[in-house]
Amino acid sequence: MNLSIVATLYQSVPYINEFYARASAAARLLVGEHFEIVLVNDGSPDNSLDLAIKLSEQDSHVIVVDLSRNFGHHKAMMTGLAHAKGARVFLIDSDLEEEPEWLLSFDEQMERERCDVVYGVQERRKGNWFERGSGQWFYRFFKALTGLALPENVVTSRLMTRRYVEALLSHQEREVFMAGLWHITGFDQQYQVIKKHSTSETTYTFRRKMSLLVNSVTSFSNAPLVSIFYIGVSISLFALTYITYLVTHWLFFAKPMSGWTSVMASIWLLGGMVISFIGVVGIYLSKIFSETKQRPYTIVREIYAQQKD
Repeated sequence: MNLSIVATLYQSVPYINEFYARASAAARLLVGEHFEIVLVNDGSPDNSLDLAIKLSEQDSHVIVVDLSRNFGHHKAMMTGLAHAKGARVFLIDSDLEEEPEWLLSFDEQMERERCDVVYGVQERRKGNWFERGSGQWFYRFFKALTGLALPENVVTSRLMTRRYVEALLSHQEREVFMAGLWHITGFDQQYQVIKKHSTSETTYTFRRKMSLLVNSVTSFSNAPLVSIFYIGVSISLFALTYITYLVTHWLFFAKPMSGWTSVMASIWLLGGMVISFIGVVGIYLSKIFSETKQRPYTIVREIYAQQKD
């Protein structure tokens, strides 16, 4: 198998047939008939699965991996990569915001530069001012906390060699953050500037972006735990200094101190910090709890494909 095209399905009914036609055409131009299209149904609530099964019955190149429920985009992508058998693997979203024809230019660049990965980077992040601003804020905040400088405005589309995919799949995290895993896997990765289309509204709300940020930072850095230690030391030093001031004032000055405001402010400040620190520790404990159970990050209900000799 020379090429595998991997895509996930979630509310993909308006796009799946056109995606299949365009992806198949691009693959045939590149490798003839030596390709497969792996479609992972991530618990889609519409009839994306039914359409994908029909495609697999009509075309032996199509393989449908049906997950038992919705596990999330990143975990579904990892499952698709695990089922891909091609010497090169092209990962792409199926909603046609990313063009299947990029496969050809990605392959040309991979051959020219002899690299292991060619990935797409948006020339301008799509969406309104909030989506663009929150995206930039996400990458900068992630770099500040983890020290990892992830490429900004990357898209899902990427062409990868077999050795890179196998290295990527060797990661065993239960909480999957694909952009981080792509980066830390290493190898020679080159980007190509592309223009991403806008065919639908993003499903990444502010709440989901915040959840993704917390998950990604706590998965790739212990900076929040270390910062708790340093903040605690700073507060202790400040408290000792303030105690020294109070004792000195009591010894050498008879004027009583009026400290109601400072006491109440200190109680609220320290109380809030203690609760937040416990929350940070709780997040890490929950991740340890999740990792030690070693539950599979996805469960495959059934695989639909024509029998091959």
